[in-house]
Amino acid sequence: MQLNQARILLTGATGGLGQELARQLHAQGAYLLLTGRDTELLGTLQKSLGKNVDVAHADLNRGDGIANLAQVARTADINLLINNAGASAFDLFENQPWPTVDQVLLTCLHAPIHLTHTLLPWLRLQPQAAIVNIGSSFGSIPFPGFVAYSAAKSGLKGFSQALRRELYDTHVSVIHISPRAIRTALNNAKVIALNHALNSTIDEASSVAEQILNALIRNVPEVHIGFPESLIAKLNGSFPGLIDRALGSKLPMVKQHASACHS
Repeated sequence: MQLNQARILLTGATGGLGQELARQLHAQGAYLLLTGRDTELLGTLQKSLGKNVDVAHADLNRGDGIANLAQVARTADINLLINNAGASAFDLFENQPWPTVDQVLLTCLHAPIHLTHTLLPWLRLQPQAAIVNIGSSFGSIPFPGFVAYSAAKSGLKGFSQALRRELYDTHVSVIHISPRAIRTALNNAKVIALNHALNSTIDEASSVAEQILNALIRNVPEVHIGFPESLIAKLNGSFPGLIDRALGSKLPMVKQHASACHS
């Protein structure tokens, strides 16, 4: 898709990756309709970008919030939806209160599916349209300590692939992006400490946003960002037992850092 002709609804625009996506998409000449949790930051971001940017306030975990946002998106003549809003929680699954688990599932899986379902009839009317779902490497490499998040992102990957196949004979593209760890507020100090202990690479949001734009321009349906994560994802698909053993060896480190959540 030519980004200077794109009219984009970007959810999660006030997060670290969302802000970078907004800046880089705007620099390419795209029109942006931004939504995010932090209304003050949303307004600041709009002012910093200048022309060709609107904002919409919506609770994506409510049906009326989805309906209202979809109406604004149709009025704005949107032809590209980027489902970027997310929530994460690090701890052993049995120690997480259900509202925390529910929030992760609602934000990372239910909300993007609901918003896509509401906007799809509109997107199908466009000469060219795209849906971009921002997943995670944990959607292909489910990880201990992130059970609910892995489940949600695995579901989002399956949703993206099934919808892409269902829309194969239309002008609507479906792109799924799997970033690895990103240096944003979504990863708190305990998660960053775990990543350092595991020698996991943490990417800058600007670099991840650049790769997402590249996938959009080239219409690449699936992107796994980072090595060896891209290789491990393939191995997990073919030899899950092998990855069970590999991640099992990291479990003591995960438990150690998870215990810090309760100190």
